[in-house]
Order: sequence, then C-alpha cells, then structure tokens
Amino acid sequence: MEDEKETTPPDDSRTEERESQDKRVEADPANHPSDLAAAYHQAQIEKQEMVDRLLRKQAELENFRKRMQREKEEFLQHATFDLIRALLPTLDGFERALKHRDASVPAHFYQGIELIYKGLMDVLERAGVKSVDTEGKHFDPHVHQAVEMVESEKHHDQEIVEELQRGYKLKNRLIRPAIVKVAVRSHMESAAAPSSGPLNKSE
Repeated sequence: MEDEKETTPPDDSRTEERESQDKRVEADPANHPSDLAAAYHQAQIEKQEMVDRLLRKQAELENFRKRMQREKEEFLQHATFDLIRALLPTLDGFERALKHRDASVPAHFYQGIELIYKGLMDVLERAGVKSVDTEGKHFDPHVHQAVEMVESEKHHDQEIVEELQRGYKLKNRLIRPAIVKVAVRSHMESAAAPSSGPLNKSE
C-alpha cells in the first residue's frame, strides 16, 4: 500500500510577520516625504501635466479626423466633378436630338429618349448638378459666355436673347458656362440715350 503524501499547511505565522513588517514600513516617518505640502503640490502639477497632455492628444486626434474627412470629401467632389464634365457631351447630344426632331421618326422613339434624358438628369440633380439660368437673365460673365451680340428692341441691354449651349454647376462650382447670345441697344438708341458722364456746357 502506497504512502499517502501529506499536504503541508500554510505557515500563518510568516504571513502575519510580513503584514506586520509592511505596516511598520508605512508607519515609519523616514519613508514619507519631509514636506507633505510640497509633495502634494508636485503631485498636483504632475497630474495637471498628464491631463493637459491627454487633452492635446485628443485635440490632435480630432484635427486629424477632420482633416481626413475633408480630404475624403475633396477627393470625392473632384472625382464627381470630372465624371460630370465627361458626361456633358452626352447631355448635349440628348438635347440636340430632342430639339431637332425628324418628322419621319416615330414619336415613341423620342418619348424613349426623353425618359432616358430625364432619368439621367434626375441622377445628376441628386448629386448637386444644376443648370445655369439664362432665360430672362442679364449677362453675367461669371456663368455666361457671350458669342454673339444681337441688336433687339424686344430685350433690355445685356439681356440674354438665346441659349446656344446649356451651362452647368456642381453645387457652387461652375462646370461649364452657358453659351449665349446677348442683346445690345441699337446704334440710334445708344446715340439718343443721355450720357452718364459729366456734361461739358459751352456758352
């Protein structure tokens, strides 16, 4: 029959001795700073420095996140801008086909083109694309490009007479200016109009 191994119980006296020694070390004044007020002040300074360091790291992380988000938006907007500009000739082709209809072509053919054109424009409008206003507007060199000046008694001076090619904007950024004809006053009307400059009176 094998001998059974006896388990040695823990020595409680040693544990108590270590705890008593730790308490004596803590109670010994030699183990504490000589100036508690100065030590507390130093601890407060170190704590504040750690808090300030943490706040700076958080601010740097937030600035980094914002910069990455801004760069991402700029990249997407630039890619969208180039894509839409590449699609403009296709839009022009749709508009020409719908404007100059051939009587020999069945009506349902143009109805299909209108549906495709409208669907494409709906997608572009949701992306922020808008056409440049021309009808009844005065010429604006920032969004219009004049290729012809037309004398007209039915329009005001510098009023757009006709749109030759539609212009487009992506939100507030101009993709392409509208190409237009602009009305000007006739020579006789211009000569009869009073001068806006100073008059030279002769006696």
